[in-house]
Amino acid sequence: MSHPDFDTHLSRLFAAARAQTHATETLVLLHIGDEQTGVAVGQGAEPAARLTLAIGAESTAREHFRHSPLSPLELENAIMTVEDEVTRALPLMTTGAELVTSDAAIREIALLSGVTAGQRMELSLEAMERCFDRLAQRSLGRPISSDNLPTSTSFAASLLILREFMHHLRFEAITVLQTDTQETQ
Repeated sequence: MSHPDFDTHLSRLFAAARAQTHATETLVLLHIGDEQTGVAVGQGAEPAARLTLAIGAESTAREHFRHSPLSPLELENAIMTVEDEVTRALPLMTTGAELVTSDAAIREIALLSGVTAGQRMELSLEAMERCFDRLAQRSLGRPISSDNLPTSTSFAASLLILREFMHHLRFEAITVLQTDTQETQ
């Protein structure tokens, strides 16, 4: 169950994203919070539907990740939990919708995936999968020093949630929008 403040925050993020997009197609806003993940969907300035998923960067990390780097079993168990929760959003999805976010964690993932910093960054599913593969390789024993991925478990959880969301809900890309509180890097 979501908290009213989280729903209000999600609606504000959606309205800000809509103001930064010129298209009139359906927007799907993804917001990975610490304790929960929000999805807002709609064609207007306000979302037509919102859904709160019981997965977040900190809560998923706390529930599944005991080691740094993660163990393969920890990663696999987290994948199962996250994909089960993410698929709850399937009924809200429409063909041709644009997936957007203004999350700093997803912006960091985009930058680590080779996307050039800017006001509007597009992270492809393929580039995000390559980033996730680096995390998976680390869990299999690849030295941390061979990669520039953050070692925090909350980063790993955010990357996992993004991956499962894009994969299971069939998004080929996510647009990362600049917010007033972020600086262009």
